[in-house]
This record gives sequence, C-alpha cells and structure tokens, in this order.
Amino acid sequence: MTTRWKPSVTVAAIIERDGRYLLVEEHTPEGLRLNNPAGHLDEGESPVDGCAREAFEETTHRFAPTHLVGVYMSRFQRPARADAPSEDVTYMRFAFCGDLGEAVVGATLDQGIERTVWMSPQEIADNVHRLRSPLVLRCVQDHQAGQRYPLDLIYTDASVASPVALTRHDQ
Repeated sequence: MTTRWKPSVTVAAIIERDGRYLLVEEHTPEGLRLNNPAGHLDEGESPVDGCAREAFEETTHRFAPTHLVGVYMSRFQRPARADAPSEDVTYMRFAFCGDLGEAVVGATLDQGIERTVWMSPQEIADNVHRLRSPLVLRCVQDHQAGQRYPLDLIYTDASVASPVALTRHDQ
C-alpha cells in the first residue's frame, strides 16, 4: 500500500494598520524568523476559526477574519540535524484579513513567539532573508493589491466539528 501525500494546512492573519503589517518574530530551527500570525489548522475547526485562534495565540489580540486574501501552497525542505531527521513538507495556507481588536489583558504570547512587530511592506521586503517562508511577503503583496474574497468561498461542513458516519450515499 502506498502512503497518501497530504499537505499541512495552515491559516494566516494578514493584519494591516496605517500601511504597516503585524508580524511575529518566532524561534524556528533556522533561527529567529518573521512570519504573519499563523499556524496549523486544528482538528474540528474551520479555517476562519483557526485563523482567529492562531492570531490570538501569537499576538494576544482578538482577530475577526472578514475576507479571504488567498490560498497558497509552498514546499519546505529542512536538512537533517543532529536532533531531527530531514523534512520535506508542503504547506497549504489560507490567508485572511480582518479586524484586529485590542490586546487581551493577562494573555501571553504562544510558546516560541518572541514578540510582535509592525513593519511596512518595504521593511518586510528588505528582510526577506528573515522570513519564515516566501508566503509571508506574497500574502502582504496580495493584500496591498486589494485581493479579497468573501468568507463564504470556504464552506466548512458541520461534520468537521461533529463527525458523522458515512452512509452508502456519501461514498
């Protein structure tokens, strides 16, 4: 039996205020990198809910997605290290823009997040060598270009939160 290939699904918040974008500086095996507030979609959640959760965990701000900026794919190959084997991962990223709320008093940044930072698109482009992936800049550029899609473009069936048994008709 062959192994089925499955991309890792991630969600990202593209947060702009006064021409600057909110990024996180996070620890990775490659060192301290810049990323949009982003992370893996958890079991049982919709992409919209996952984006709101990840944005909160990584920034301590509530975030309400209002539009899909785009769906992106990239591939990352990490060489083997003394403590870990090599990795070859394809990511599928759902990027959303929306409304940023105030920081929640008492909330702390997720493990591995060093700090949040506001950067202009030019500052992000000037730091391309520090970006976690090429998708960070691409999402910002698409947002700047006005790329927006309605949230209902992504349908999440209720079975995602509460699985139902397959019937002969579903197969």
